[in-house]
Amino acid sequence: MSLNSQTTHADLTLIPARSERSLFWRAFSRNVLAVMGAAIIAAMFLLAIFADYLAPYDPDLPHLPDKLTPPSSTYLLGTDQFGRDILSRIIFGARVSLFIGVGGTALSFIVGVTLGAVSGYAGKWVDEILMRAMDIVMAFPFIVLAIALVVLMGTGLLNLILVIGILRVPQFARVLRSSVLSLKEEEFVVAARTVGQTPVRILFRHILPNALGPLLVLASLSIATAITTESALSFLGIGIQPPQSTWGTMLSDGRRYMLNAPWIATFPGLVLSLTIFGYNLVGDGLRDGLDPRTRKGL
Repeated sequence: MSLNSQTTHADLTLIPARSERSLFWRAFSRNVLAVMGAAIIAAMFLLAIFADYLAPYDPDLPHLPDKLTPPSSTYLLGTDQFGRDILSRIIFGARVSLFIGVGGTALSFIVGVTLGAVSGYAGKWVDEILMRAMDIVMAFPFIVLAIALVVLMGTGLLNLILVIGILRVPQFARVLRSSVLSLKEEEFVVAARTVGQTPVRILFRHILPNALGPLLVLASLSIATAITTESALSFLGIGIQPPQSTWGTMLSDGRRYMLNAPWIATFPGLVLSLTIFGYNLVGDGLRDGLDPRTRKGL
C-alpha cells in the first residue's frame, strides 16, 4: 500500500494548517517593522508584569521637598508637582493601560464575534435587527459616546473596560459578518450542512478559523484604540481617578507645568505614543503575514 493511501483524513486536514502557520510566521519574522512592534509590546508587558520590582520608588507616594525635580541620577525622569517619581508612575501606568486595552478588546472580540456570526449565518430579520443596532452605536462620535457611558456607569477600571468593550463591538461584528456571508455558501460549508452538522459547529469549526485573519488584525489595532481612549478619558478627569497612576492622568497633570516642568507630560506622552506605534506595526505585520498575496516567494 502506498504512503498516500495510508494518509488519514486527519493528516490531510492538518498539513495545510501547519503550512499556513509556517508561512505566516516566516512572513511575520521577516517583517522588520512588525518584529520591532512586537518587541515594543513585549517590553511594555514586562514593565506591567514586573512593575513592583522595576519601579525605583512608590508611584503614589508624594515627597514634597523633591517636587518638580528635573531628570537626574536620583530621579531618572524627574518628579511631578507632588515629588512623585515619573519613571515609577510610567511603569505602573503601563499595567493599567495594557489591562484596559487588552481587557476591553477581549470583551468586544467575544461579543462582536458572537453577534457577527449569528447575524451573518442566520440572515433575514436577525441580520437586519443586529446590524441596525450596530449602526446606531457607530452613528455616535466615539469619544462622545465613551464620555456619556462613563458618566452613566461611573469611573473605575472595570467600568472603563466595559465601556471600551461596548464601543468596539460593532467593528468586530461587521468584520465577521462580512466573512460569514462570503464563506457560508462555500463548498466545505455546504458539505458540512449536508452531513447534518449543527450551525454552531459549522460556525466555530469551519467558518471562524477561515475568518480569523482580519479579526486578529482588528484586535491589534483595537488595543491601541482602547489605550488611547483610556488615556483620553483619564486626561479629561473621568477615567482612572488619582492617586492611581495612568499615562492619561500624568498627561493631565503635566499640561499645567509645560513651561517650567515639561518632563511631567513629555515622558508619559512618548511612552504612550511608542506603545500605540508598536500595536500599529504589529497590526500591519499580521495583515501582511495573513495575506497570501504578500507571501509569494516564501
